[in-house]
Amino acid sequence: MSPAPAGVRRIASPEFELICQAVDQGSPVLVLGEAGMIGDLPLQVAQQFESELSVAVATYKGSGKRFFAVLAEQLDIPTVETKYDKDGEAIGEKPLTMDQLKDEIADNVGDRTLLVLPEAKRLTTGIRYWLEDLMVSGVRVVCFAAVNPGRDIFLDMLEIELTLPSDRMIREVMASEAQRQGLLLDQSRLAALQPLAGRNPMLARKVIRNERLGLNRQSNPQHTQYVVIMPVIIAALFSFAVVRFVGLGTGNQALYIFGGVSLVAGMMLKQLGQVRGARKRLGQ
Repeated sequence: MSPAPAGVRRIASPEFELICQAVDQGSPVLVLGEAGMIGDLPLQVAQQFESELSVAVATYKGSGKRFFAVLAEQLDIPTVETKYDKDGEAIGEKPLTMDQLKDEIADNVGDRTLLVLPEAKRLTTGIRYWLEDLMVSGVRVVCFAAVNPGRDIFLDMLEIELTLPSDRMIREVMASEAQRQGLLLDQSRLAALQPLAGRNPMLARKVIRNERLGLNRQSNPQHTQYVVIMPVIIAALFSFAVVRFVGLGTGNQALYIFGGVSLVAGMMLKQLGQVRGARKRLGQ
C-alpha cells in the first residue's frame, strides 16, 4: 500500500473502534458522515490493518480502469501481461484491460484482504456488482459516504455513523487554519465566526479562508433570539372553543358555528405549520 501523506494521525474515537471491530469480524462496513467530517479516517483505517491484512485504498474518479489499476498496484497484483513469441521468449508487455484487471484482482484476494473505498456514492453499478462477488468470497470492505444509498451491496453493510465534532474541536480547527493562513485571530473573533461553521471541520476551514479574503458577510454576526409563540397559539385555539360553548349555551347558532369553524381552522393551520422539508447532509 502506498504510504499515507504526512500529517495523518490516528484519532481514537468510539466510531473508529467500532469500524476496527467490524473489520476484525469480517463484516462489510458503511461509515456515514457528511462532507468534511470523514477527513483522513479512511487512511487511518488502512494504517490500522496494514500489518495484518493486504490493504488497498482507492477512490473512483471517472475511470474504471484506473480505479482497478490502483487497487491492483497496492495489492501487488500485476497490471500488465507479458507477450511471448513462438519460441516462448518474452517480447514485451501489454497493459491489462479493465475486465482483465477485475478478474485478476478477484482471483488474488480473499478473507485477508481489506478494501477501503472513500466516496462510495461514486461507485458505478458495475463496480458495486464486482464488490458484491468479492464480499461473498470473504473480502473485507469499508465504504464511506454521506448517506446510505440503500441499494445492492450497501443493504448488507453495517452502518456506523460519525458523531458531529464538539465546539471545542471546531474552534481548534479554525485556529489551526488561521495560523496556516497567517491570520491573527483572537478568541473573541473565533467565537464570533464559529456559528458560520456549524460543527463541520470543512466549513470551519472555509470560514477562515473567507475571513482572510474579507468574504464573510457580517463582521460581527448577530444572534437572533426567537420567541416561542406556541403557547399563544394554543391559548387562541382555546378561546375559539370558549366562543363555541357560549354559542351552544345561549342558543346563538351563528356564534356556535363561528366558534367551531374557527377552532377547526386554527388546528389545521397549527398542523400545517409543523411541515418541514427534508434535511440533507452536506455532500448528500
